[in-house]
Amino acid sequence: MITQRSYAVEPWTVRETELNLDVLAQSESVFALSNGHVGWRGNLDEGEPHGLPGSYLNGVHEVHPLPYAEAGYGYPESGQTVINVTNGKVLRLLVDDEPFDLRYGKLVGHERTLDLRRGVLERTCEWTSPTGSTVRVRSTRLVSLTQRAVAAVAYEVEPVGNRARVVIQSELVANEQLPGSNGDPRAAMALQSPLEPEEDFASDRRLRLVHRTRRSGLRVAVAADHVVTGPERTTTTSESNPDVARLTVTSVLEPGQRLRVEKLVAHGWSGARSLPAMSDQVDAALAAAAHDGWQGLVDEQQAYLDDFWSRADVEVDGDEEIQQAVRFALFHVLQAGARAEQRAIPAKGLTGSGYDGHAFWDTEMFVLPVLTYTAPGSVAEALRWRYNTLDSARERAAQLGLEGAAFPWRTIAGSEGSAYWPAGTAAFHVNADIANAVVRYVAATGDTDFERDTGVELLVETARLWRSLGHHDHHGTFHIDGVTGPDEYSAVADDNTYTNLMARENLLAAADVVERHPRQAERLGVDDEESAAWRDAAEAMHIPYNRELGVHEQHAGFTRYQRWDFANTRPDQYPLLLNFPYFDLYRKQVVKQADLVLAMYTCDGYFDDEQTARNFAYYEPLTVRDSSLSACCQAVIAAQAGHLRLAYDYAAEAALMDLADLEHNTRDGLHIASLAGTWMALVAGFGGMRRHDDGLSFAPRLPEKIRRLAFTVRFLDRRLRVEVHADKATYALLDGAPLTIRHHGEPLTVSTDEPAVRAVPPAKPRPAPEQPPHRAPSRR
Repeated sequence: MITQRSYAVEPWTVRETELNLDVLAQSESVFALSNGHVGWRGNLDEGEPHGLPGSYLNGVHEVHPLPYAEAGYGYPESGQTVINVTNGKVLRLLVDDEPFDLRYGKLVGHERTLDLRRGVLERTCEWTSPTGSTVRVRSTRLVSLTQRAVAAVAYEVEPVGNRARVVIQSELVANEQLPGSNGDPRAAMALQSPLEPEEDFASDRRLRLVHRTRRSGLRVAVAADHVVTGPERTTTTSESNPDVARLTVTSVLEPGQRLRVEKLVAHGWSGARSLPAMSDQVDAALAAAAHDGWQGLVDEQQAYLDDFWSRADVEVDGDEEIQQAVRFALFHVLQAGARAEQRAIPAKGLTGSGYDGHAFWDTEMFVLPVLTYTAPGSVAEALRWRYNTLDSARERAAQLGLEGAAFPWRTIAGSEGSAYWPAGTAAFHVNADIANAVVRYVAATGDTDFERDTGVELLVETARLWRSLGHHDHHGTFHIDGVTGPDEYSAVADDNTYTNLMARENLLAAADVVERHPRQAERLGVDDEESAAWRDAAEAMHIPYNRELGVHEQHAGFTRYQRWDFANTRPDQYPLLLNFPYFDLYRKQVVKQADLVLAMYTCDGYFDDEQTARNFAYYEPLTVRDSSLSACCQAVIAAQAGHLRLAYDYAAEAALMDLADLEHNTRDGLHIASLAGTWMALVAGFGGMRRHDDGLSFAPRLPEKIRRLAFTVRFLDRRLRVEVHADKATYALLDGAPLTIRHHGEPLTVSTDEPAVRAVPPAKPRPAPEQPPHRAPSRR
């Protein structure tokens, strides 16, 4: 657990000024580099000490049996777990025959800096060996955002004070020993040495290893090439065995001399390609990287990020921590999806093995909204991954006796990976979340080709599931019974409001899209009767409402449940799921994470301002935030309801989830959805941004401690910059044709000629809502 500030607060960097081995695993997550295809945890260059070694390729996984005390029809048979692939980061150092190991000798200084503008991790340290030799080590590491398969390290050593004999061992290492797991022992067995060797190669300064996973049958190839610069008589030798390929560089350095190794590493994997093809693939990627060289990769990285920040940056005046945190968040969200290219965006990105590397509904409802307005090309690729898994989703629906497609609750390769059916199988809202992401992306980009080629089928098959899952009662009202919404403390319930509202939008979107694309509709067998049935179900959708209380119900009957006994729940009994049986949680009024509150954000057109305020006031005292997905949603609706101070506290919780390790599990990987929620809390919360059928609307208001908020969003090939002060908002179109938006409900057309300035009306005063005992957010 991080008990004190670990990183300096700076606007564009995350800097660790000393090495603390107690929080090494957390720092490895924070300093992880990725491009969505390749992920390198922020392990020390020499490999040890470490918290959790981690080198990942998106989609590379192993399968293992799922445990069940009792068998049941429809239970998934196999789980999928991300594996640690061949590690190309390792550069071991020996100084006068002493291993460079920071646990021994004297560490004079150690600093690591994640540069968010340049996309590199830099390290400087000075160390004196147990025998008295002192060296200064500098390294810079990157995972290329422009060359998808490539990562690279520049590593430099110089002696301090005296001559030193230096040996650098640059390695590719497969089947690294991992820390023990507290999870399923069957999974642990499956992941023990998961890579079977197929080829090892070392020649001159070129290394290559090719392996294949034992059960999933995926072939993984990793290769490295090197540029070595040092004094005369610097020598190199190379060797390989099935799990290690090594280049050894030896030199004698006088004070003032340096030995530098630039290491380029290429990665590839396939479930179909042959061994020679995979070897050739990584060799070709190395050749392309070598053509540009180390400096070329650094320059490309800088140019890529300059472009990203020009359309994505968020500026916060008045809170330096949140300013740093939102840029840290945007950087990692970009890393998670930039080059995923028809692969999933896992809940931890490629920063750790938490959640077994699975992707959830978090992707579509938290991560993709940010990328839609900042890096939309990555959204199309993420949704194409869902499209590519349609066959598995159709098979799952058929297994459950349903039509259309039932997308998995958690997965890597497309099949359901959850052994707990109330949270997995019953959480059908993931279908509507995917549909929502399709509609949002097309509305924000105007990408009709994507809609025609990918979106239509996703919308049709998700709509078919809702029509077969739900039913009309004798009054004609449409119900969806026995489902689990976002709140996992309320499972297998009837008419979950979030699910029903999102399904309603899904059904209407499907009916609209088949009218726009009749050929695709005909190919999918959609006729007028089926699309009319979708509209009927949507218009008749039941949305539970308690008239006596004047609030919407999280699901039918929720408000008649007994309230959880918060007064007799100790602070150390949170999270509740680890201290109380689900049976008790399911039948009480207690909320793990924003559910009805989230619905008021995603389907805000259904709720007026007074309903939003009453609903928020009712659910706030019930919501315990035992999920990292909750605070950002509560921040958005708190801001909308005028509780700006509370929204500010929630925004900070989302922002600092990993930098302050608030849930004490950052060691397993970053909370990518909570990081995305930082943007959501600021842009949708204090900026009041919403998307409606007629475009974007804004209703900005700032909490007292934030003096200014400025952000840029990409919408319909335009860049719109919004700048908010306490009393006014300025809208500036940076490029593109004039755009009509709304400011607190007022239509407003902005152009590149001059910014439009409007006054910010004060929020309506309302009584501050309460939180459960011991669960209020920390005050800023």
